[in-house]
Amino acid sequence: MTRRMSLAIAVALACSAAWRPSAQSSAAGQSPAGAWHFVASGDARNCGDIVAPAIAETAAHWNAAFYWHLGDLRRSTGTDEDIAHQPAHLGTALTLADYQAMEWQDFIDSQIAPFGSRPYFIGIGNHEINGTKTREEFVTTFTPWLDAPALRAQRLKDTPSDTSVKAYYHWIDRGVAFYFLDNATNDQFAEAQLNWFQRLLTRDVADPAITTIVAGMHKPLPDGYNIDHSMNESPTSTATGRYVAGLLLQAQNGGHKRVYVLASHQHFYMEDAYDTPYWKDHGGVLPGWVVGTAGAVRYSLPMPSPKIAMTNVYGSLLGTVQPNGEIQFEFQEIHEPDVPATVVQRYGQEFVHWCFASNTQAR
Repeated sequence: MTRRMSLAIAVALACSAAWRPSAQSSAAGQSPAGAWHFVASGDARNCGDIVAPAIAETAAHWNAAFYWHLGDLRRSTGTDEDIAHQPAHLGTALTLADYQAMEWQDFIDSQIAPFGSRPYFIGIGNHEINGTKTREEFVTTFTPWLDAPALRAQRLKDTPSDTSVKAYYHWIDRGVAFYFLDNATNDQFAEAQLNWFQRLLTRDVADPAITTIVAGMHKPLPDGYNIDHSMNESPTSTATGRYVAGLLLQAQNGGHKRVYVLASHQHFYMEDAYDTPYWKDHGGVLPGWVVGTAGAVRYSLPMPSPKIAMTNVYGSLLGTVQPNGEIQFEFQEIHEPDVPATVVQRYGQEFVHWCFASNTQAR
């Protein structure tokens, strides 16, 4: 790691399917003039094949500009219950090797396909590097999405010589700069990614046409709620996560940009994820959401939790972008009756009900 980066990290360490609307939703698909929408969520293992098609209907309902998956596509270390309950596998002994050979193709067929032609941005999570999987295999398998036209064009604009597809990326849409940061392993963020992020963020902050920064990642930044399941999982990820948080705080407080941080990894929904004593004492609070609710086994909430936090729920985060770059976020919960009929027919009502009633460790 360079001396400049090491000093920066040290400073950061020191300082730094019928769709059912929720009660707060506006009338079906309506938005203020000039506003537009996107939808995000993560952690689609266990029951993701049941939940993702319903999230696709949420995205269609709001005419979302894109869907953003924040990582953990499949379980990888063991067979997902939804795959085990597919008609082709019922009553058969599906070996772990057989499952691992087909899990990502199942994700493409069962969880990406329902979104149709809607742009789909995919993120890497820790379960993409579990078992026999590697980061390189993830990039190779999902190159059609990681090298989508919008991402390829932005990558070449950012660095004309950069022809390589990576698990982290950046794109700009109507004055909003989106970043997906790869923190799937405990050695991340790596120096090359940090240098890339700092360079592009500095450029975006200096650009008056950019009003807003949205940073998406799998693991939440360190020192929020539930530090046991975040970038606090290793000293390196703690340090580099604090460094990235420091850069985002500079963009917010010094660069006067609107900044929002989205993550999953924790299998529940949470707002104000970084409104903690640590960040109040180390540079300020970033607006943050955790939305690990795309099908994974639901976890108990940490104690304490912020005012708005829910477990035993599935759903996605709806972002409504105003013309001035301000974004309002609202959780769009998926209920059992929202699962499309074709999915119920494929899996049977008994298993669909199991996903909603029993796919939980939260007690």
